[in-house]
Amino acid sequence: MLMKSNEDMLIQGARAMDIHMDENTVKQFSQYTRMLLEWNKKINLTRIVEQKDIIVKHYLDSIAVVNKGYIKDGHRVVDIGTGAGFPGLPIKILKRNIHITLVDSLGKRIKFLEALIHSLGLDGVEAVHSRAEEVGRHPRYRETFDIALTRAVARINVLCEYALPLLKIGGFFLCFKGPQPEEEIKEAGKALEVLGGKPVEVIRFALPFSDINRSVVVIEKTKQSPTKYPRKAGKPAKNPLT
Repeated sequence: MLMKSNEDMLIQGARAMDIHMDENTVKQFSQYTRMLLEWNKKINLTRIVEQKDIIVKHYLDSIAVVNKGYIKDGHRVVDIGTGAGFPGLPIKILKRNIHITLVDSLGKRIKFLEALIHSLGLDGVEAVHSRAEEVGRHPRYRETFDIALTRAVARINVLCEYALPLLKIGGFFLCFKGPQPEEEIKEAGKALEVLGGKPVEVIRFALPFSDINRSVVVIEKTKQSPTKYPRKAGKPAKNPLT
């Protein structure tokens, strides 16, 4: 559970990002921390184990896009390569009226997410055990989402091949990155052209209680993605569109 000082840190950090947290929301994040650290002893969920670092580098980082106007009530959101639920679940805790699909390729992580979702009492959350390439080709998911999220370490041209086929035309891909994503955006020009994406803006923010600067690259889905994408599992990472 979050200690009182850590709860205050979460509330103040969110307030610095113009986000309000009520008592129930803080309790949910406290439970998230307890389960994350408990399960992390058995399976590899995160290398970040200090509670203050979890608050700053996982929770506050994840929720930075909540009040930017892209994620709206009723939206269908997909979090690709969610790991321990970031950024999707912290966003869901704050935006109760969205439906979110959490996608991860490791079954043990999905079991953790299912237990966590149940413990937090969240509705409108689905945890899917699958590779991103397979989800992108599945008729149940392809071009059905309003928002796609990634906080993965892959480069933008690779991530576009995972995310854009899942989005409706007019949907947005929110790609969490470090402080200077410009080179990656330029490198992704071919992937964006082929897959039907257009860069809209780069949201820049500093993480409270740290010297860490971050960005979110916002890409709009402007046309249908060709049916041949995403390619077979492993192919986007090995041979990115360039």
